Amino acid sequence: MRFWSWVIAGLLLVTSWSVVPVQAQLPTIDLNKVYPNLLNPNSEDQVVAKCILLDGNCLVELAVTKADKDNRIETIQNNLNNISEAYLKEQNAQLEITIEKQVVKEKLQEPETTPESQSTVEEAIEEAVEEAIEEKRSPKLSVIVNQEKFDFLTVSEQDAQLKGVDIETRADSIREQLQAGLEQAKYERQVKFLVRQGLMAVGTSLAILVISLLIYRQLGKLEQSKEQLISSNSFVSGTILTRLNQRKLWNLREVQYRLYQLAIMALLGGGSLFLLGLFPYTRGIQFLIFEGLQIPFRLGIVVLGTYLLIRLSYALINRSTSALAQNYYLLNPEAITRLQLRVTTISGVTRGIVTVSLIAIGMLVALSVAGINIGPLLAGAGIIGLAVSLASQNLIKDAINGFFIILEDQYAVGDIIVVGDVGGLVENINLRVTKLRDTRGRLITIPNSEVKIVANLSSNWSRVDISIPISYETDADQAIALINQVAQLMSKDSNWEERILGKPEILGVDEFGDRGVFLRVWIKTKPLQQWNVEREFRRRIKTAFDEANITIPAHIDFRGDVKRDQ
Repeated sequence: MRFWSWVIAGLLLVTSWSVVPVQAQLPTIDLNKVYPNLLNPNSEDQVVAKCILLDGNCLVELAVTKADKDNRIETIQNNLNNISEAYLKEQNAQLEITIEKQVVKEKLQEPETTPESQSTVEEAIEEAVEEAIEEKRSPKLSVIVNQEKFDFLTVSEQDAQLKGVDIETRADSIREQLQAGLEQAKYERQVKFLVRQGLMAVGTSLAILVISLLIYRQLGKLEQSKEQLISSNSFVSGTILTRLNQRKLWNLREVQYRLYQLAIMALLGGGSLFLLGLFPYTRGIQFLIFEGLQIPFRLGIVVLGTYLLIRLSYALINRSTSALAQNYYLLNPEAITRLQLRVTTISGVTRGIVTVSLIAIGMLVALSVAGINIGPLLAGAGIIGLAVSLASQNLIKDAINGFFIILEDQYAVGDIIVVGDVGGLVENINLRVTKLRDTRGRLITIPNSEVKIVANLSSNWSRVDISIPISYETDADQAIALINQVAQLMSKDSNWEERILGKPEILGVDEFGDRGVFLRVWIKTKPLQQWNVEREFRRRIKTAFDEANITIPAHIDFRGDVKRDQ
């Protein structure tokens, strides 16, 4: 499996390398220029870089406004198409590229002036002179093919600023690019070149077919492995360690499966683009496909990347919780059931938080790669988030307190707790509420923010605390010895010794009351077993006292008026 992981990584690298020529054909565009601030009303007047294409290749980048109201790019593209058609239709066509300086066709005429408008006229003349000088400095490129002259383009100051050079240097650079591009286009239409590219296309197609079949075979194995993990009993009903490890393996298999699918798509898509780029006649289709699918492709990568990150985070969470559970298991084997409930709850809460966080980040990244300025969105989301947080303070308190209840293991599902005036068996706990079932069968829902002081009656171990009354006439030492004998026999009884932890403690005389002398006994038990042990111990004490003629004094409640003799 590790070998195939390296194969897939190499395949993705080679596929991405094969698309590099396609990317080189596209203009290097500043996204801040192409996608201006959403709040900018003059975004259509911003200057962007656009390409003039020859056989699908970006021949030259030119600067135009985003709206391109004068259709400059379309005009220049049509000029280039006419030039290439004339040059390529003849094998021995002669090519010459010239650069001419623009001249002012109209004289500057001084308008009629009045003393009041003299300053305005002077400013207008200065602007006209500057425009005329600028027009004179604009080089115009023309192409002569077999004595036939074609206009190509006029270089502007914005074209020069796009590359950070002066206008004359930019004109010379465009002429060299045009010369090299036309000669390359003619060379690529020769039979020798086309035959070589055809052989390369056949070899590439066979390689794509073979590698695709191998990847499909691995996909089948991974699918079968995932089904086996899900169908195994340990995936659902095994121990906590086994389930966590099984889920970790399933998440890793899922990530590998999606990576193989990505490799298939990259292989087929990248291979198809590579084949289209081999020939000058189809390279334009390659460019159009790449340009049209650029944003959907980026969005797909973001979605797939987010999904893979979520699955990897699940695997890491399961691995971490598995290590935590294993450490606790070695230290305290008797707490497996309780630990299982705690780990399951913590794992579920952590996965939920990570999922929501990664999806939110993925949505922001998707909006960004789609060309939407997320600055205003983040500002608006911050304001909305502040308003929501103020309106849901209690909910936030519930969530925070619920998280610490679970993290600190204050109680878990299956515990018996007392919160304030209510108590019962914990049936469900989440970040918001705790649900209890009391002795009358009532379901009590408590917001976690209200859980301030909690008494857990079943955490790790429990205790039987009994006060046994005897009359003042009874020998206390005899009663204590009898109680100790009953307690020791019960702790060694095969039916009860697993529920009782350690030796019972006879504390002795605890109180003198109206009913008599009270003897106190402590018995340490397993969680939730204190009531069963207490009931059985009381039964045995009653039987032993009856046999020893020890009377348990009754509680006398005097009611009404007491009559005295006069």
